[in-house]
Amino acid sequence: MARLHGRRWRAPLAAALGLAVVLGTAACGGAARPASRPSDVVDQGYQSGDGSTTTWPVGQRKGPVTLSGTDFTGAAQDVSAWRGDVVLLNTWYAACPPCRAEAPTLVALANEDAAKGLKVLGINGTDAAGAADAFVRQFSVPYPTIQDTGGSAIAALQGVVPVNAVPTTVLLDRQGKVAARILGLADPSTLRTLVDALLAEPGGSTATSGATSGSSASTTAGAAG
Repeated sequence: MARLHGRRWRAPLAAALGLAVVLGTAACGGAARPASRPSDVVDQGYQSGDGSTTTWPVGQRKGPVTLSGTDFTGAAQDVSAWRGDVVLLNTWYAACPPCRAEAPTLVALANEDAAKGLKVLGINGTDAAGAADAFVRQFSVPYPTIQDTGGSAIAALQGVVPVNAVPTTVLLDRQGKVAARILGLADPSTLRTLVDALLAEPGGSTATSGATSGSSASTTAGAAG
């Protein structure tokens, strides 16, 4: 069973997360490992993640994130243009089994919540256009993906929040600050809860009354299967 570590924040996001059940899974082919000790999966070229979820109360969120690049259609993408919206960033590549498993969840969120102020952006540092396009067609992906073989988009994100598994999902509040991160395959109910809570925040501009100067994050670790 998943265990919740750290203080119980009174922020809507943290309270909502407490109701979610986090599914312990491994990222892209690796065995599940504790979130604090991600390591390379031998001969696979990616790192494992256990589905652990970390959230930050409003007053302790870092950012705003500055991230831009060119998507697989050649169009420029810049998350700075989406201030005022909730932004979901997801790292993926076409041959990654957990990436394929969570694609329908991400597609559903993008389609259902666009009108509510959710933007979704993929980041792919592995695939050529052909492989990425096949993935997009298979899953009817409606959102853009930055082609990041040079690693600049990931480097920009790493400057604010560690991204050490594929897939990784990072949620930005309406100010562009990091509100949550999931290392590994995202559980649909957990992701839905996180997105709903962020969409319900009034601009994400009010510091959380229950925030403390202690632990800066609340983490729910997926069980190691």
